[in-house]
Amino acid sequence: MSTMIKVGMADLKVVEFPDALTTLGLGSCVGICLYDASSKVTGMAHIMLPSSKAIRKNENVAKFADTAIVELIQQMETKGAKKSRISAKIAGGAQMFSFSSANETMKIGERNAEAVRIILKEMGIPLKSDETGGNFGRTIEFFSENGKLIIKTAGKGIKEI
Repeated sequence: MSTMIKVGMADLKVVEFPDALTTLGLGSCVGICLYDASSKVTGMAHIMLPSSKAIRKNENVAKFADTAIVELIQQMETKGAKKSRISAKIAGGAQMFSFSSANETMKIGERNAEAVRIILKEMGIPLKSDETGGNFGRTIEFFSENGKLIIKTAGKGIKEI
């Protein structure tokens, strides 16, 4: 019987089949879901910011796109995944509040999603699906059995990617 493991904000977890992962309330945050179909090792990170380099208090590697992806891959490899087989799906990165200025620093959701895409590309991890942007929150569930990602959005229903 499988267990649904919760991933908190600025958190990451790795599970093996048959367990699954979920995170709630992705607004501007991005849920990064990594999957090795051969070993069925599955990882999820709920990142809040694009880069650890501009922040002094950056000890929590799960908080940042640049450090969370590296840590997820390392933890997955210790459970039998191979980096060459890992693929990714991402969700979140919304613009939850409207701002009168066109200040790029306020577009944190967009910056988070773009940082994740760049880091995945740099690391050679193919991005299979991308459900980011908009102005609404998401809850996601990621399944180790088949790499299926379920996205639940208030008022918009349920989508599988």
